[in-house]
Amino acid sequence: MGLIGEAVTQLVIPVAAIVGIGFALLQWVLVSRVKVSGESANSGYTHSLIEDDVENVQNDGDVVVKCAEIQNAISVGATSFLFTQYRYLGIFMGAFAAIIFLFLGSVKGFSTKSEQCTYNKDVMCKPAVANAFFSTIAFLLGGLTSTVSGFLGMKIATYANARTTLEARKGVGKAFITAFRSGAVMGFLLAANGLFVLFVTINLFKVYYGDDWEGLYESITGYGLGGSSMALFGRVGGGIYTKAADVGADLVGKVERNIPEDDPRNPAVIADNVGDNVGDIAGMGSDLFGSYAESSCAALFIASISSFGATHNFTAMSYPLLISSMGIVVCLVTTLFATDMFEIKNVKEIEPSLKRQLLISTVLMTVGIAMVTLLALPSEFTLFNFGTTKTVKNWHLFFCVAIGLWAGLVIGYTTEYYTSNAYSPVQDVADSCRTGAATNVIFGLALGYKSVIIPIFAIAFAIYVSFSLAAMYGIAMSALGMLSTIATGLAIDAYGPISDNAGGIAEMAGMSHKIRERTDALDAAGNTTAAIGKGFAIGSAALVSLALFGAYVSRAGIETVDVLSPKVFIGLIVGAMLPYWFSAMTMKSVGSAALKMVEEVRRQFNTIPGLMEGLAKPDYATCVKISTDASLKEMIPPGALVMLTPLIAGTFFGVETLAGVLAGSLVSGVQVAISASNTGGAWDNAKKYIEAGATDHARSLGPKGSEPHKAAVIGDTIGDPLKDTSGPSLNILIKLMAVESLVFAPFFAAHGGLLFKIF
Repeated sequence: MGLIGEAVTQLVIPVAAIVGIGFALLQWVLVSRVKVSGESANSGYTHSLIEDDVENVQNDGDVVVKCAEIQNAISVGATSFLFTQYRYLGIFMGAFAAIIFLFLGSVKGFSTKSEQCTYNKDVMCKPAVANAFFSTIAFLLGGLTSTVSGFLGMKIATYANARTTLEARKGVGKAFITAFRSGAVMGFLLAANGLFVLFVTINLFKVYYGDDWEGLYESITGYGLGGSSMALFGRVGGGIYTKAADVGADLVGKVERNIPEDDPRNPAVIADNVGDNVGDIAGMGSDLFGSYAESSCAALFIASISSFGATHNFTAMSYPLLISSMGIVVCLVTTLFATDMFEIKNVKEIEPSLKRQLLISTVLMTVGIAMVTLLALPSEFTLFNFGTTKTVKNWHLFFCVAIGLWAGLVIGYTTEYYTSNAYSPVQDVADSCRTGAATNVIFGLALGYKSVIIPIFAIAFAIYVSFSLAAMYGIAMSALGMLSTIATGLAIDAYGPISDNAGGIAEMAGMSHKIRERTDALDAAGNTTAAIGKGFAIGSAALVSLALFGAYVSRAGIETVDVLSPKVFIGLIVGAMLPYWFSAMTMKSVGSAALKMVEEVRRQFNTIPGLMEGLAKPDYATCVKISTDASLKEMIPPGALVMLTPLIAGTFFGVETLAGVLAGSLVSGVQVAISASNTGGAWDNAKKYIEAGATDHARSLGPKGSEPHKAAVIGDTIGDPLKDTSGPSLNILIKLMAVESLVFAPFFAAHGGLLFKIF
């Protein structure tokens, strides 16, 4: 036994979650002190005009009212899109929940009799139909929590964007704190909600399952499946929405008409800013929640069939949840360093401050992991290891979690090096724009491929050490270690789109060039932090899916996955192809939607008299409708590919072929996802490097509208679907297929491989 008992564990976890929610609400209250006028009566806020006692402020009431109007338009557009998307996804969730119940219930012919446990044959477990029912409930709860996480993030971001713009009038430091606090609201709400709902679900399920922990934690895996299912559609749908608008706005506005980014004359500008919130905020929130839920579920399932489950040691069993609880406390302290202890005085301090957040949270969390490990785990215990048991000491688990945590930091810093315009890789890409768009594309692709090397070595090292120390449980805990500072990671990530929106609002409201420079500096740092967030998401997805793969292999009763077996090898090669098929579908979807957007923006510039002169208003609503219709229609085929592949492979080709598919998609998907995200991020920041003109080298490539700048804009538009649609969605593909396979493993083991049985 560890040093703390079940009663303390039952108290600590919900208290940590409540503290996280309370801290999020405190940050929201602090952000709300920045007053904005003109907010709609039905928004629930009744704030008045921003304070007048600010030095060096552009005291133009019309500008402030304009900011409020634009904020309201963005908020209404984002809310409307998400509600429409959630209506479609509600139908999907209901239908897929029915599939889960029917497939799992049919394993034993919907028998209600108790049966021998799968792993401990001497004990009787609850019937398969009960597992089917509770897996379905867990699936729906996971989907609901994922939806709420994404939606709350979007509401916070649209609440904070204009406030960040208005704070930029006081200086870059004030604007930074507002954007970062807003990101922290999302980060802490998501981390705390995910932990709290999972904890409550486990305790409610325990009322029925009693001592059958094997069945209890097997049904809990449905929670991860629900979370990632919603994340997939949120990421793909939101990504198509935002990039269709972004590409259309940039190609016609910047390249053809030579007007600034986010110019109010551009018909696609509102759709572009709405897209930042539904894709980069709501989509990322759901994505990281899915990773957190799956890594927790994988660790809990493996622990339940190990000595923790056999001896009913609830505290040791809850080790993953205690790590997440400690993560909330650590991130709370870390956030204070950014908002209260270090003041940002100039533009150059923004990116170092965000990097410091990563380092501080990692160092503090390492100490936190040691404390939790010492208090919660017995000094020695056994873990399930593919049919055998492995004796493990508690300090082994400390190293597993800590290695995942530090591997995340390595991936984050490597991503920053390859995507920040402060370093030579992005500056080289910017320099290649001298000779046109073609060389820019070549340099950008090369950068993306090269950026894969260090993260893959970091992931490989984490896998080898974790597996050597604590088998598959070690890998699951390593993934959770990488995600243990999720609140800080999400705060850093959400900061980017909020700053991007703030810059757009400043441009559309006609604020001074100085204020736009400040918001551009915030946005450039935000691009890098968004890339860091995607790096964390992809790295953790690789570890999570490997842990889920191990759990699937165990649950499906596969003794060894033999690559030389034709059944496995055909799965392997098909699985490796899936990320390319998926990327092709999402890229084509963005391209098709962007084509319609470009045509509409051109039509408005050509047919609305006085639009270019600023004498007439563009028709923003038509562009919003194009993005909405395209995303809702185009998210279905890629989503169906991911959701149906495990069902088809397992049912018709069997558990071994499906194991090959999972391994192939994992190995291939991680590489494609990292290179796509970093290529797009580098192209975006190369463009911003030229636009900012902060160095002699950058000024030699500019100004805006020059031929190198136009080449950089083309590279940026090519990179948009790579970094914000295909790349981030791929990490959901690899982990979602793995968790779906684990949930359906009992069915595949009993009834799968129909084609091989016939032929």
